[in-house]
Parts: sequence; C-alpha cells; structure tokens
Amino acid sequence: MSFGLDNLPYGVFSVDGGNPRIGVRLEDQVLDLAPLLHDDVFLEPTLNPFMARGRAVWRATRARVQDLLADDRCAEHLIPLDRVRLHLPIDVADYVDFYASLEHASNLGRMFRPDEEPLKPNWRHLPVGYHGRAGTVVVSGTQVRRPCGQRPSFGPSLKLDIEAEVGYVVGTGGTGSFEEHVFGVVLVNDWSARDIQAWEYVPLGPFLGKSFATSISAWVTPLDALDHARVPGRAQDPEPLDYLRRKAEWGLDLRLHVSLNGETLSNPNYRDMYWTPDQMLAHITVNGAPLRTGDLYASGTVSGVDDPGSLIELTWNGAQPLKSGQSFLEDGDTVTITATTPSGLSLGEVTGRILPATLR
Repeated sequence: MSFGLDNLPYGVFSVDGGNPRIGVRLEDQVLDLAPLLHDDVFLEPTLNPFMARGRAVWRATRARVQDLLADDRCAEHLIPLDRVRLHLPIDVADYVDFYASLEHASNLGRMFRPDEEPLKPNWRHLPVGYHGRAGTVVVSGTQVRRPCGQRPSFGPSLKLDIEAEVGYVVGTGGTGSFEEHVFGVVLVNDWSARDIQAWEYVPLGPFLGKSFATSISAWVTPLDALDHARVPGRAQDPEPLDYLRRKAEWGLDLRLHVSLNGETLSNPNYRDMYWTPDQMLAHITVNGAPLRTGDLYASGTVSGVDDPGSLIELTWNGAQPLKSGQSFLEDGDTVTITATTPSGLSLGEVTGRILPATLR
C-alpha cells in the first residue's frame, strides 16, 4: 500500500507523551510540519485551524511539502510511525451519515419489508441521511464497548454490526463548490447495534443503536490526492432536482477491504454508490443549514452486488452465518477497513476491537 509523495495524508500525532501536533504520513514515517514549515498552526492539536484557512492554503502547503520531500530536505523532521501515538485528527463539529448505496438500501428493504418494494418512494429522489453524535466519533484503534439498550428488553446488543463507509471532512463553511469546502477523505466504521436500531428506528430513525461509536481513520487524505480516482457517478433515474444535479465527476474509484480478525469479509467498491459526495453536501445545506470547519459526513454502508459492507447483509440478518459460525460481532473481535485507488494509493485504515458490555 502506498503512502508516497502523491498521497501525504494529514494526521495528529504525539511522541513520548508530548503535546499532539500535526504531521503528514510518508510511508512508515510521520513528517513533523511545524518545525519544517515554521508555522505554529501545525502545533495545534487538531487540523481545524489549518483547514479553516481554505483551499488555496491547502494546495500551496501540499505543493511545498512535496517539493521539500522531493529534494530530501526533511530528514531531521521525519519520525518513525511506530514511535508516535495517533489522535483524532479533527474536532468534529457536526456528523451526518447517509444511506447512499442502492444495493445496501435494497438489501435491508428486502430483509425487513419483504412484502413491500425494497426502496421507499423518496430514496431515488434525495440522499437519505440522519444526524449522528459528533461526540462519539473516535479515532482508529479506539476500543469499542458493546452498547446496551432496549431491544425491547434491556441489555447488551446481540446483533452488533459494522458499516464500512467513506467519510468527508469539511474544511470551510460559506459558499463555493464541493472541492472548495471539503478538505479530505477518511475511512469510517459506523458501528451499529441492529437489534436496538430495529426496535427504536420507527418513526424517527436511527438513535441509540448508532450513536455509541463511529470510528474514523487517523489519516485524512487530501481531496487533491484522489483526483486520479475520480469517475462519473452512477446513472440516476429519475433525474435529480436542480440542486442535486452533478456539475463535476465526484464518484471515486476506491476498493475497500473489510476484514474480521484478519480474515477477509468483503471488498466493495465505492464507485458503485448511487449518490455522490457532492450531492450529499448539496442536500445537507439546501435548507440553509450552515457548514462549519470540522463537519464530517459519511456515505453510509458501501455495498456491491456481491460485496456487502455489513454483517447484516453478509449473513442475511443471521440466517446465513459466516464460515466461522457467527453472524454478528462477538466480544474480542477486531474489524479493520482499508482502501486503495486503482493506482495503489492507500487511505488510512480504520480499526477497532469490541469490548464486553458494561451494564448500567
């Protein structure tokens, strides 16, 4: 997997218990930006102040770092990755999760509404989504405790699941195009307690079944690094309303790899999603809702015809268990999601291990 000069994702790191600060990843090293660029914004404990400077600064900084690395002028500021601790890279302002995969939405519709059309009438007209809990977004490597809730009796979730997703980090508010607002991309695992969710989600939608933890990668891949992976979005019928019509190609060819305890579960491709990230952003703001630096929104489960991004689909809600015999996550399980582009560029992984529930 490649974390070379064409990638250079941003993250927040510390060494030996020191203060968190900003760096970029170069293969298996972290480049300490503050002393290299002589800019105190990179001494901040989150990317937010840097992101707030806007796209012109993002692009100029990236070009400057690439030049310095190409000329081998950074050796004294490179730190081995195994020496650093990685932190949540952004101060999350708001969090929105979408439901943008036709296959995922159709699978769940068939599963839970077998006597109805799989998709609700609105699904092809707008990107369906919900507001999550920004305070429960955690960095990759954080252990996730099995949640408790009503199902309808009270107790630990018996159907704890994963959702392999792609997330977008908003750098600036105000007006402008998708690329003016969005700083970069992260991988997301939006952990889901399916039994709690199934009991509570009618009539208002996901709540406690989804809000206990959302894991994101420690590295934020700049949007410019993914320019080569851009593809046309999937054909849409009916044609979306004017505000949702695509003005540029913002489908992304990202092959995800989802593993459970080191064993491959699936390899869905993000390019197959029905709604693209520019459309999601347009829908978030069309009613006048403002964007803020640090806003995070995610795609919803990335599922293909033969490569679902969730256990509920892979096991058809437990009716077809995995070869291991399990249908949902067990205590001690570790889930890891990675992604690559056609050129081999890698996104930072997102991983998490399940801890037993604590009854309250």
